[in-house]
Amino acid sequence: MLKNKFLFFSIIFISISALLSVANHYFIEINQTLLIAVRWGAIAFLLGYAFEKKSLTTWILISMVAGAETGHDFPEIAVNLRVLSQIFLKMIKTIIAPLLFGTLVVGIAGHSNLKQVGRMGWKSLVYFEIVTTIALFIGLLAINFSQAGVGIHLPPGAHEELPSVSAQSAKEIILHIFPENIAKSVAEGQVLQVVIFSIIFGIALAMLSEKKRQPMLNFAEGLSDVMFKFTNVIMYFAPIGVGAAIAYTVGHMGLGILVNLFQLLATLYIALLLFIALVLVPVGFMIRLPFKKFISLIAEPVSIAFATTSSEAALPRAMEAMEKLGVPRKIVAFVIPTGYSFNLDGTTLYLSLASVFVAQAAGIPMSWETQLIMVFTLMLTSKGVAGVPRASLVILLGTASSFGLPVEPIFIILGIDELMDMARTSVNVIGNCLATVVIAKWEGEFIEK
Repeated sequence: MLKNKFLFFSIIFISISALLSVANHYFIEINQTLLIAVRWGAIAFLLGYAFEKKSLTTWILISMVAGAETGHDFPEIAVNLRVLSQIFLKMIKTIIAPLLFGTLVVGIAGHSNLKQVGRMGWKSLVYFEIVTTIALFIGLLAINFSQAGVGIHLPPGAHEELPSVSAQSAKEIILHIFPENIAKSVAEGQVLQVVIFSIIFGIALAMLSEKKRQPMLNFAEGLSDVMFKFTNVIMYFAPIGVGAAIAYTVGHMGLGILVNLFQLLATLYIALLLFIALVLVPVGFMIRLPFKKFISLIAEPVSIAFATTSSEAALPRAMEAMEKLGVPRKIVAFVIPTGYSFNLDGTTLYLSLASVFVAQAAGIPMSWETQLIMVFTLMLTSKGVAGVPRASLVILLGTASSFGLPVEPIFIILGIDELMDMARTSVNVIGNCLATVVIAKWEGEFIEK
């Protein structure tokens, strides 16, 4: 088959490129134009493979490779490609509020089973709290073991790029959950506020008579169906948007940043892999998750989350993927959006790790008791930030000021925050997709398709 030939030649070119790069680094100097030509030859064959395979996930993954190469070889051009990724993110964000409203209202009012909504609510919160607490401790153990912050020197002038953030009180955090104006919540992308409004709206609709309920129910059902089709249209632009996002990241920061802060970056990535292996995989075995199908279905939303550093960008595709797996729409529509505020596994792990890193870099010893109090505070203040790229950095600033830590050590994180955000956002999406299956199994409504 033609696609296998494309794949074969791309592997050949990749192998040649790797050999030439090693030879150039250790033995003889090789013309840079030749190295670039060989790498782009490999990408050309990969693009041919994607064209023949006709899979959006394949296109997205290969566009990430092409984007990274563009950023590495042509950084001046790559930094100007950010507008393409911003267009993609803007279009995805237009989907979120109407999709959540439509699916939640249908899920609640369409079945008129308010007891089930309550059951799903407390079951979800119990599961979320257990999993995120484990993530918190894994992050703490990882950073205390690696001591990545010890001996860190701050880059000059980094403080000019960071915003000034005040600490949030418990009252402000609680008030932020509830909407005062649904139009304002939609405009500001406040996912949790939209979820709260939609749940109450669905409950109120379920309390009406059948005659009065049905027209609004038909509207909500039609709205959710339209938004899923809307998503399909927007996703044709995903390879371009994702490739541009990666190109900008590499062009803006360069690949060398991995060398400068490798220890901190490695600590986070290893901790996240341990969390997946020690928590999410065992949970999957306990609920008899069809791993092969689950992985194939979440590959696309996870790759989108990794490239765009926004869980929100992956939300529509994640919801569709879980429906295809066999989770009822009413459970998907309730658990995933709620999880985006309460089940931020990757973000929680990152915040616990980063907060201790700040203390280490500042040379301030912290007892385990103080560390626990600080990271639990961070876990509370992180609610609702999943849809905003790099919002965790802002949350970290606000909470650090509450504990008397100097903000200067946080500046070091800025340089690689986007690379860290890619990993933690991907784990957020994986964790929330798994949570829908857990709740569906718990409710006895999972039917594998």
